[in-house]
Amino acid sequence: MTTDQSILIENGTIVTVDEKDTVHSTGYVLVQGDRIAAVGAGLPPPDVKQKAHTTLDATNMAVMPGMVNAHTHLFQSFIRGRGDDKTLLEWIKAYIWPIAENMTREETYLAGLVGLMENLRSGATSVIDHQYIHADPTCDDGFYQAAKETGLRLLLARGWADMSYRETLMETLDQVINESTRLYETYHGKENGRLLFEFGPVIPWGCSDEAMRKTYELARQWGVGTHIHVAETREEVEMNLKRRGNRHIEWLAEIGILGPDVQLVHSVWLDDHELDLVKQHGAVIVHCPVSNMYLASGAARIPEMLKMGIAVSLASDGPGSNNNQDMMEVLKTTALLAKVSTLNAMAVLPEQVLRMACRGGSLAFGRPDAIGSLEAGKKADIVLVDLDTPFAMPVHNAVSALVYNLSYGSVDTVLVDGNILMKDKKILVVDEKEVLKEARIACKKLFERAGVQ
Repeated sequence: MTTDQSILIENGTIVTVDEKDTVHSTGYVLVQGDRIAAVGAGLPPPDVKQKAHTTLDATNMAVMPGMVNAHTHLFQSFIRGRGDDKTLLEWIKAYIWPIAENMTREETYLAGLVGLMENLRSGATSVIDHQYIHADPTCDDGFYQAAKETGLRLLLARGWADMSYRETLMETLDQVINESTRLYETYHGKENGRLLFEFGPVIPWGCSDEAMRKTYELARQWGVGTHIHVAETREEVEMNLKRRGNRHIEWLAEIGILGPDVQLVHSVWLDDHELDLVKQHGAVIVHCPVSNMYLASGAARIPEMLKMGIAVSLASDGPGSNNNQDMMEVLKTTALLAKVSTLNAMAVLPEQVLRMACRGGSLAFGRPDAIGSLEAGKKADIVLVDLDTPFAMPVHNAVSALVYNLSYGSVDTVLVDGNILMKDKKILVVDEKEVLKEARIACKKLFERAGVQ
């Protein structure tokens, strides 16, 4: 799908999210093949104009890096709205487990298409899918197929649990390693590097120390990451204290699983010692503010983490506990939750929020060298956001407008690997309406088969 064609994006407000948070009030971006060839202020020089095969006029638009949705569950596209007014553990038992036990590859493929289109429409070009349903052993392949067809980046964190979980959803260590090996060898690095694999132990109370150590050792050998829910609720932390005598981050540090290659999802109930451990080992926090509010889990200590220099990324979480994957909404919610939970109006600034969504996300995705900012040499994952709307005009500060004013409906054009996946708010890579139609039919059959109201 990659091309050697060059694309010039001109006349836009270029929000680079580079190390200096550079913003060009009017500028341009030149794309050559799958890479950014040049970023500059003002009008493009004549020699740059001459190189372009295609020109995109970004007048009254912000041009920004594609965001990274650093944690979701794409299968939950089919169960959005089913977690209303329930706590995490209640919701898992009532809806997650019955659906997970019955989902087929075709259904995961369709749910994946819906979920990836949703990410695409909200400006996320890279998605980490914590994928833990395996009733059909080829469910994971359905999500990879959906990512291949839509053109987005997908890091599939293959979820697993080997104890204290729903019996039908647990696996032995051998099963986890065998299936992970198959997925790694089949998909990792494919599609010009868009498809990636990592390990995704589901939750501390469902994963044994032995299996954690063995999978982490293998992850290190393969050069891939480990992605795990931690400290999402106070109840789960108490469970670990009773079983193991320590808190989640303390447990991970004790068994040797904490480093830049580990993504700590939620991290709501961390104490001071745990924050010190995260900082010391360089692990990446994945913040899911909408989900944490929806399930009444609590507010993560994001302002403190940022002051400590801890890497923080942003995510929607699954559409079953959000109930969407609108990363534009996540931007605003991140800032507002930080302010209201600390009673500090300057707790988190718009520039910091955008940095978490892009640069922080690139760390979670394991590709800080390639994505997360608009700089020459990086991958051409670019989003054009329409500012010519009564929701944003007049735009005094483009970064503020992106964080506080806009939603998914303002995302106009999206490129991944230099390929235009959406233009003028129309998805070009799949038949959106046909996918939605097929998904509705498949979802109805799934719910009937699972016996879910």
